[in-house]
Amino acid sequence: AFDVAAAGTALWLGAPALLALAAAVKLDSPGPALYRQTRVGKDGVPFECLKFRSMSVDAEREGPRWARSFDSRVTRVGGMLRRTSLDELPQLFNVLVGEMSLVGPRPERPVFVARFRKQYPDYDLRHTMRPGLSGWAQVNGLRGNVSIADRTVYDVWYVRNFSLWVDAQILVRTLSAVIAGE
Repeated sequence: AFDVAAAGTALWLGAPALLALAAAVKLDSPGPALYRQTRVGKDGVPFECLKFRSMSVDAEREGPRWARSFDSRVTRVGGMLRRTSLDELPQLFNVLVGEMSLVGPRPERPVFVARFRKQYPDYDLRHTMRPGLSGWAQVNGLRGNVSIADRTVYDVWYVRNFSLWVDAQILVRTLSAVIAGE
């Protein structure tokens, strides 16, 4: 209930900012403002994760690959969106419909999940709960192009130690980081 109420309120209050960000994406490069990407959710069920498009339309013409620092596929506006995590805001719609939560392990793409579950024995524990907009790994500095082994350790710790208190800490730290532009 908290997820739905918070996501609905954020979408309602943030609508003008979301529209401005969508317009900036459209004006910066050709293609749609929103990007849909299949991710793996709770119980391994795939869903379409929404994001503001931060890369050129043909970014994965050679197949899925992990984004790198200073990736040439990232647009000017996309770089700003990624640095500030504003590219993730459309995922509030995913939260609203119950595919995601505000807090939980970040969802990955099926191609990477298949690889990681072979490499890391506890990896699938992440899929015992809904994925989140933010998570324990992210607020502890494990965002973007970082070690999946380290991120998995933090995600598994979160799954095993889930509580409203931990979620509250993650939400406060996430909001602080977004406001600070980290």
